[in-house]
Amino acid sequence: MEQLTISKIREGTVIDHINAGKAPLVLKILGIDKGSKETVSLAMNVPSKKMGKKDIVKVEGKFLGEEELNKIALIAPGATINIIKDYKIVKKFKVTPPEKLEGILRCPNRNCISNAEREPITPKFKIVKKSTLFAVCEYCGRRFSNFEDNLE
Repeated sequence: MEQLTISKIREGTVIDHINAGKAPLVLKILGIDKGSKETVSLAMNVPSKKMGKKDIVKVEGKFLGEEELNKIALIAPGATINIIKDYKIVKKFKVTPPEKLEGILRCPNRNCISNAEREPITPKFKIVKKSTLFAVCEYCGRRFSNFEDNLE
């Protein structure tokens, strides 16, 4: 079987084990679009023994902050982060969804006080981990698991 290889990065972040088809959303979370200057490698639907298919994102010269890691944990809870320096992995870890989130999700309930324009309230959610992840709004109690449509 022929294999397509993507070259190593000198310094930056590799996000592996992203659920197949979610890599474009990861790029959006990282603020990478057609006008960005970062060197990015993107592999989608790559065969994986564990996942069947997966996506991989490599970004040269970028290291992720807590907010970016939390967002990735919501849309790809099994993702692995590799921090690369001088072509070597210096740190490797799996993203873990936080127990509480502030300001990175919007409540899907249009009538929630956190969506009122005249209320200076930061949306807050409790993340519940069961067979699937879901969030509970601290203001209205709305439960939801479709994080992609509700990311700030």
